[in-house]
Amino acid sequence: MTATSSPVPPPPPAEITYSGQYSVNPLGEAGFRSLCAQLPTVLARITALAWNIDRRAVLLLLGCQLATGVAAAVLLAATAKAMAPILGTGAVSDRLRDALPALVIVACASAITRTSMAVARYAERRITPRLTTAMDTALVEAVCRVEAAAYAVDGFSDRQEAAEMGVTRTHVMVMDAQRFMSALIRMVTAGAVVTVLNPLMLPLLLLAVTPAGIGAILTARVDYEIHYANIADRNVRGMTRWWATTPKYGDEVRANGMTDYLLHWYRALSERVDKRTLAAAPRTLRIALLSSLAGGVFLAATWGLLAWLAVTGRIAPAIAATAVVAVQTTLAALSQLVMEGAAVFHTSLYLGDMQAFFDNAAERAPKRGGSAIHAPVEEIRLDEVTYQYPGKDKPAVDGVSLTLRRGEILAVVGVNGSGKSTLTRLITGIYLADKGRVTWNGTDIAHVDPATVWSCTGLVPQIFAQWPLRARENVTLGQPRSHDDRQVWDAVEAVGMREALEDLPAGLDTLLAREIFGGTELSGGQWQRLACSRALYRRPPLLILDEPTSQMDPHGEHGIFEKIKAISGDRITIVVTHRLENTRIADHIIVMEQGRITEQGTYDELVHTAGTFADLLRLSQDR
Repeated sequence: MTATSSPVPPPPPAEITYSGQYSVNPLGEAGFRSLCAQLPTVLARITALAWNIDRRAVLLLLGCQLATGVAAAVLLAATAKAMAPILGTGAVSDRLRDALPALVIVACASAITRTSMAVARYAERRITPRLTTAMDTALVEAVCRVEAAAYAVDGFSDRQEAAEMGVTRTHVMVMDAQRFMSALIRMVTAGAVVTVLNPLMLPLLLLAVTPAGIGAILTARVDYEIHYANIADRNVRGMTRWWATTPKYGDEVRANGMTDYLLHWYRALSERVDKRTLAAAPRTLRIALLSSLAGGVFLAATWGLLAWLAVTGRIAPAIAATAVVAVQTTLAALSQLVMEGAAVFHTSLYLGDMQAFFDNAAERAPKRGGSAIHAPVEEIRLDEVTYQYPGKDKPAVDGVSLTLRRGEILAVVGVNGSGKSTLTRLITGIYLADKGRVTWNGTDIAHVDPATVWSCTGLVPQIFAQWPLRARENVTLGQPRSHDDRQVWDAVEAVGMREALEDLPAGLDTLLAREIFGGTELSGGQWQRLACSRALYRRPPLLILDEPTSQMDPHGEHGIFEKIKAISGDRITIVVTHRLENTRIADHIIVMEQGRITEQGTYDELVHTAGTFADLLRLSQDR
């Protein structure tokens, strides 16, 4: 009898290690003094960002902070005036009457402080939501506008994830900055009063809170180190979570028994992240204990000095009482200054990541020139075009020359990985050639505003988006051509989708997202038809269809290719397909192998040539 073999354990998640610039923590070489020196720069950046969002709210914040500082100084001065009669001699009623004016001032100063704090919170709430939205939108725009080639660069996705953390921190950065400035102003005013009472007390107070400040900044540095180490794992974990939980892939997850493994993978990534976080806990504990011990020693010395001054009669009882209030006010302001300063410093680390990503994205945004492409597009020519993906050993497209003319249909065939889709990206300017030229109407698109090229392009990609939008916007892509839906219905009728859309609960107004309340879902073939209708709706001078019927039934597929043939007269049409029978509609066919054109001609010419096309056609007919 054969012994039952033990089950093979699932493999752990891959370790992701970087080399080059992303392998070095940007804080690794920074000293404590240089880190603290970042605070003014960060505050200026936060102020500039907020100023662009709501200038009135920023001015209101600054006014509230000044009012709070002045009120704190007035409160301490009035307290000193009130203490003299209260602690003096004479009848209680007389002493209270003499102290009343000062007590009224104290009450008014306290009211101004509280009012200023409330108004400051109001101003902060006017800025923060719009600032967060602006940064979030800027991040989305930066990712959408980079050259498509940037996606293939190592670390681009992880730098994007790091920038996402910067966007998250914008939710609290105005509050942190406002509290820091408020504490700074109150500390200056209260510190001035303490210095007048006795010059030795302010240095002791500063020493009492300085260890806490050092500890808070060092703790923030440790937190960022852990954040930096976990970027890649958090990124992969986020993608795993999405793929595992989105309903679109639920059938594959369940039917292939992937649930246990995906949970194992997700749990393993989470434990790896937690392990790094827990490993830092002893470091942060040591920092907290040492800073608290040092701060406690200096704080005790401060109170001891104040007690000695009062007991030895070096300051009057009224001044001693005022000193107690001043010390408490200064200490509270210093403590808040330290903590909010650490928070601002913490924010600066993530804002730095966000700004670095924005700068990198700006460098990678298309800068091709100011020329424009206009319809009609009579000719597109490729001259010895070569393109190699970053990190790859061989070109995906290698020395391709080709001419496409208006009114013609070109079919591109070849095995997977032969360079077909990359060729279409080069033709449309999504990628720019490493060598050679791609010209539209004689103009090199490397020197043309890409938006003008893409306005003349209609693309049905092999992997198309299923947008969580209404059916109408899934056709128009937010670019309506008229004020009514006539052209929308024309496009969907051309691909055989009119009846299906009319049967939806709200017709063209139906939300195509089953996950959202009131939404519905289309089948795979229906989605592909809808993707084809998008390109037809655009009426582009260049129409590219990459495997446009892979999920359709034979009847639907035949209808699509008949429509492509019918509308080809006033545009350049490119069809990329594995179903070689469909290439009969083409005026010209090219066969690609390893990035090169190895055969070309008409359907009848290639069928009777003992080449790759004839072999692929024979294999497809034998299935």
